[in-house]
Amino acid sequence: MSVDTPYAKTLAALDALHAEDPRRVEAEGESQPLELWHAGRMSAWLERLMDDPDERVRLAVRAQHLQRWQVPRGDYPEGRVGYLTWRRDQGKRAGETTARLMQEAGYSAEAAEQVAAMIRKQGLGRDPGTQAVEDCACLVFLENYFADFSKQVDHDHLIRIVQKTWKKMSPRAHELALGLPMSDEARRLVEEALAG
Repeated sequence: MSVDTPYAKTLAALDALHAEDPRRVEAEGESQPLELWHAGRMSAWLERLMDDPDERVRLAVRAQHLQRWQVPRGDYPEGRVGYLTWRRDQGKRAGETTARLMQEAGYSAEAAEQVAAMIRKQGLGRDPGTQAVEDCACLVFLENYFADFSKQVDHDHLIRIVQKTWKKMSPRAHELALGLPMSDEARRLVEEALAG
């Protein structure tokens, strides 16, 4: 891939911002910025989810968590309303930053806004790009965060979260999720949620 294309320039700019995350994660024997690692997992799932995603979808998926550490969940009230407000604000901010980077790299304002809309999850269930962003986010959560998260939330609340997550996912993402390696406990929770 040429480094001079709008896509390559935008991807490099996104990953440079991801690399600024002060939080670290150990992955494959090395310490990496958490957000850069997360973006890589999102992109890896996209390759399994869609046969030939276009540049816009690839950029939206890569940017979904952009600079999330700068918008701490703890700055918002507890509970569902606080969570949804935080998520909306984070998506708006990530979308705006990505759109700006895209235009600086040579994309049209229309293309940049399409990607920003995917990041904001507009058109979920109707727009294939938005659905891909949601599917990848759900798969990364189930693959990497669900086991620890399940220990912090009471059983009934966790079942509702799994059910709501499942409803937002496409049939292809369901298929991939059911193929994930899970502990016996995590698999029982998922099976209980899906039976309800």
